[in-house]
Amino acid sequence: MSYLLYTLAVIGFVLAILASIGLHELGHMIPAKAFGGKVTQYFIGFGPTVWSKQVGETEYGLKAIPLGGFVKIVGMLPPGAEELGERTEDGALRVRKSNTGLFTQLISDARSAEWELIRPEDEPRLFYKMAWWKKVIVMAGGPTVNIAIAFFVLWGVFGIYGVRENVVDKGHPVVSSLQECLLSWEDQGRDCRPTDRPTPAADAGLKPGDELISFNGTELTSWPVAQELIRDNMDGAATIVIERDGERMTLHTRTVVQERVKDVDDTSADPETAKVGFFGMSPESHVVTTKEGPVYALQEMGSMARNAVHSLLRLPVKVWHVALAIVGVEERSADSPVSIVGGGRIAGEIASHEGLDVGEKVASFAFLVGGFNLFIGIFNFVPLLPLDGGHIATALWEGIRRAFAKVFRRPDPGHADPAKLLPIAYVVASALLVMGVVLIVADLVVPLHLQA
Repeated sequence: MSYLLYTLAVIGFVLAILASIGLHELGHMIPAKAFGGKVTQYFIGFGPTVWSKQVGETEYGLKAIPLGGFVKIVGMLPPGAEELGERTEDGALRVRKSNTGLFTQLISDARSAEWELIRPEDEPRLFYKMAWWKKVIVMAGGPTVNIAIAFFVLWGVFGIYGVRENVVDKGHPVVSSLQECLLSWEDQGRDCRPTDRPTPAADAGLKPGDELISFNGTELTSWPVAQELIRDNMDGAATIVIERDGERMTLHTRTVVQERVKDVDDTSADPETAKVGFFGMSPESHVVTTKEGPVYALQEMGSMARNAVHSLLRLPVKVWHVALAIVGVEERSADSPVSIVGGGRIAGEIASHEGLDVGEKVASFAFLVGGFNLFIGIFNFVPLLPLDGGHIATALWEGIRRAFAKVFRRPDPGHADPAKLLPIAYVVASALLVMGVVLIVADLVVPLHLQA
């Protein structure tokens, strides 16, 4: 049964991401057509065509490699100066190719490919001739749809399933579990080894069920009080009064300095850490479930977005460490990025996890899909070609230039030309391809697993 659930969840995750890609492309196509643009292709996937159907002037279809999608909007690149081109007998504008240099040739080839199938009747509908603000709406439509999907999915999770939080009862904390050995921040999650030092809690002889009465003479009226005292104690002597089976006992040990999350309430993917006193125990707690609305969903998305931006800034470095993990130089970090393959594996592990009930599985699966959509949306707003953000930045630059010229009564500078940035776009696309391949290989060779 678990294998069946695993397989169904993987398929479901892939279909959910493909549906998100399809909606992303609709976010481009619908406003493009609404503004009078000509859209000749709408495809999900890349590579060889699996299926297609012509509807009006647009060909809709599926391609073999389900790692993205595209819409073909006619006239994305201006031809350059009109004198650089000539009309063929069938009315198409053929742009003369230039051979003055590698980058110039790349730009010229791209213009030529763009304009070979454009007819005279298409020219009023060319994308580059749209007002700059229309271009922004068309190009921002795709990633905005992904962010909207994330919002509604997360709102559904928080509103239907709710937000579950472990709350420690007020009063003297009761020990729930002990960490048996000292592990560095990087080694968190691995099993203890015979050579590892015991934690102060284990060294003192603390046991689950012990009630913590005082720490170095200060009464422990709540768990936050205990946390603060332990952290501030650094590597000092520690005297703990406990109550076990109705009898009070005094235990002696020393806390140790460990790197831990600076703010204990920080649940982000990459929290700030600090050197603090450490003891090695967890208190008994109970789960409290609250139903939250759209405002809470937006707040959580804001926190997730900040983490996503921080991760994007470090993405090349993180992928490099993933590559090192592939060849066995180091272990793969738990916070390393994953591809759609890794996301599918995690979805499968969620569905087949015996410790989760049906509600938890559905909520976790939905949260995974929502998180992927949010990251895809934010990623596509990065202002670099060939990403949507690169086209948005180009359109905004056109608007700024034209506004500046109008204010200072200068000649209209004309349409912005994204073709001039194509060499950068090729470099970025190559880097993204390499990083994508590395992550896919890593998700097959050294995959991340669902944290228990």
